[in-house]
This record gives sequence, structure tokens and C-alpha cells, in this order.
Amino acid sequence: MMEASARIKHDEVATRQQWKWTAVASMANYIDAGSIVAGGSGLSLWAAHFHMSNGLIGMLGAFSSNAISAGVGALIGGRICDVYGRKKIYAWDLLVYAFGILWIIFAVKMWMLFVGYVLVGLAVGADVPASWTLIAELAPKHSRGKMSGFAQVLWNLGPVITLLLALALSRLGLLGIRLLFVHLLVIAIVTWAMRRGVVESERWKAAVERERQSNSKLVQGKRSGMQELFASRANVGALVFCILMYGIWNLVAGTNGFFLPFILRTVGSETQATSVELQCFNFLLTVLATIIVFMPLNDRVNRRGLFAISSVLQVIAFLLFVFFHLNTTIALANIILYGVAFGFGQQPFFQLWSGELFPTRMRSTAQGFMFAVVRIGLGLWSFFVPILTAAGFHRLALVLTCMLAVSGLIGVIFAPHTEGKSLEEIELERAGRSHHAISQGASVHSGD
Repeated sequence: MMEASARIKHDEVATRQQWKWTAVASMANYIDAGSIVAGGSGLSLWAAHFHMSNGLIGMLGAFSSNAISAGVGALIGGRICDVYGRKKIYAWDLLVYAFGILWIIFAVKMWMLFVGYVLVGLAVGADVPASWTLIAELAPKHSRGKMSGFAQVLWNLGPVITLLLALALSRLGLLGIRLLFVHLLVIAIVTWAMRRGVVESERWKAAVERERQSNSKLVQGKRSGMQELFASRANVGALVFCILMYGIWNLVAGTNGFFLPFILRTVGSETQATSVELQCFNFLLTVLATIIVFMPLNDRVNRRGLFAISSVLQVIAFLLFVFFHLNTTIALANIILYGVAFGFGQQPFFQLWSGELFPTRMRSTAQGFMFAVVRIGLGLWSFFVPILTAAGFHRLALVLTCMLAVSGLIGVIFAPHTEGKSLEEIELERAGRSHHAISQGASVHSGD
């Protein structure tokens, strides 16, 4: 009991070691977003070099780390993390990522480019649920949102650095794009080495031990597969909420992140350097908004209010594309509104809620499943973006605006009240247990 009490007191404030592990785990976000933006920055150059049609451009986006391959990787990686441990995936995923990056760097045929994008996508997809789960389980209850927010800072810092490099290397054409991926290769190898010192989640180990000591084969059998995830109404409700809220929004974010430079060049007639500058500014604003707004506030205020403000700003940002001709001024206004709102909107809240709303033994499985559905859905959507853009950009902008409005309404109406609660408290509340059981369970588990 004394040991448990000491842990509880110690976990009230995040330690330097917890922040270090969070930073290392958060590199999943850096390399994921970095690979998406690097691919997007060079999309028009790849298309010209390999004489790609709109259909092939859409296919490349669909099977890249922006979409389908990442979804498949998340589905596999998420389940591995719940069965074998959170850090198990760290032994191999970044090595696969590095191997895929090499294919892209040395691509001399179109099929080589596709192979590299698929391998990179599988690797980052497997990494994301492992890292997001580990971040949530390592964090004290009053710092969980802040630590998740730090991961999102790296998600947006990856594109900022990648785009600045793209801008500096823009005169080199396709060689500059290849060098962008060299930078990601180096980051991946360094991160893989640093992760060897990351500890396993105590929450996961405690849950496995409780399951091992249980004499109920029925419970163990259920938890060995995906069926337990869908056995609870609370789990199904959380899955539907997160997938709809984040998935619909991610169709807009994915379109914006991967295709914005392409759209600005082909529709807005901007130069490669200008389109990269605008997108870099977008991500920089998101970094600042996450640091200034999301990280200090989301553990202390009503999260639904923050989410609502972000949603309104995003809708306004894309209405500009609906009613005005696309030029540098309109693009800049969109980037300012959307970039700021992004920092405390659907992306950081999805990472946070997807880690809070599921029991420990299926947390990573749930995140992997949701990430898979969302990314594969984005992949299917990506097939049609170049075609829709060619048919009429204002029509595409109207569709994206409606998606943002729907996602925002779902989040505002159904957002859970989980701020300031430990993962154990949330789990027991969602299981319908009494306040006494919550207090008793929180004192026994190894968490906050």
C-alpha cells in the first residue's frame, strides 16, 4: 500500500524521464507527417518525371503513408502491441520505414516509388498506435493531455522542417525531393536507436498479470481477439464517435496535407517555392497553437469548448475557397485560420480520446482499428481528389467545408468528459461501476 501511495504521489506531476520517453515515442508523429508532406511536396515533380496521369497521382496518394498502407500497418501493429507489449513493435518498424525510404530515394521507375511509399506507410501505421498508447499510459492524469499535445507538436514540426528543407532544395528539382527523404532516413535510424531504452508500459504489464492470474478461460479467450473490442456498448460507441469525428475531418486534412502544394501549383498557379512556403506557414501556426492553447488548457478547461472554437474557425477557413477565387491572399487567409484551429482541433483530441476511452488490454487494438478505418477511407477518397480538383476546385472546397461542419458537430455533441481523470477511473466509469469502486481501483492500479 505504501508503495502504491508513493507511486500515486509521484505521478501527480510528470517527471523528466516521462517527458523523455514521451518525446522518443512522439517521433512516430514526426516521421509519419514528415513522410506525408515530403511526398506531397514532390508530387507534381514525380508526376512530371514519370508522366503520371491524374489517376496514377491519386493512386500514389491512396497507397502512401497518408492513407491505405498506413491503415493496414496500424491494424496489424495495434494488435501486436496489446498481445506482446507496447514497445515490441519498436524493434522492427523503423527499420522497415528506413528500407522503404531507400526505395523512394533511389526510385528510377514508377513502381519503385510505389513500393517505397507502401513500405513507409506500413511502418508508420504500425508505429502510431504503439506510440500513442505508450504516451497515454506513461502520463500522469493531470498531464496526459499535455503530453499528447507534445506529440502533436512533433507531428506538425515534422512538416515544418521537411518543408523548410524542401524550400531550400527547391532549385534542385527532383534531387531536392530525394534529399528530403534522406533527412527522414537519418531521423528514423536515430529514433530507432534511442527507443531501445524506452520502458514497457506498467499499466499493460499489470493488466497482463491480472489476466494471467485469472482462472477464467472465457475472459482470456475473449481478450485474445478483436471480438472483445466489439462486445461492449461503451467500446462500440467510442469507436463510432472517434471514427466519425476524426475520419470525416481527416478526409479534409489528408487532402490539404498531401495535395495542397499540387493544388496551389495547378489551380492557383503558384510556384513550387511559394506553395511550399504557404504550407510550411500553416504547420508552423499549428505548432504554436498546440503549444499556446492545447497543451496548457485541455487538462484544465472544458474540452468541448476548445473543440467548438476550433471547428468554427476551420469551417470559415474553407468557406473562403468556396466563395472566392483561389489566389495567394485567399490561400494565406485559409492557412492562418486553419493552421491555428488545427492546433487544438480534431487531430490532438483524437489522439487523446482514442487513448482514454478503451480498456488497457484493447487500447492499442482500438487505436489501430480506428486509424486503419480512417486512413483506408482517406486512401479511397484520394483516388478522386485530383479528378475532383480538375472538375472544379470550388466544388471540392464546398465538399470539404461540409465535412468539417459535420465532424465539428459530432465532436461538440458527443465529446467525453475525461479531463483530470486517470485511465483507470475512466475505464471503471465507462464500465458502469460505482464511485467507490473507482476510488478503490485507482488506488490499487499502478497508474495515477
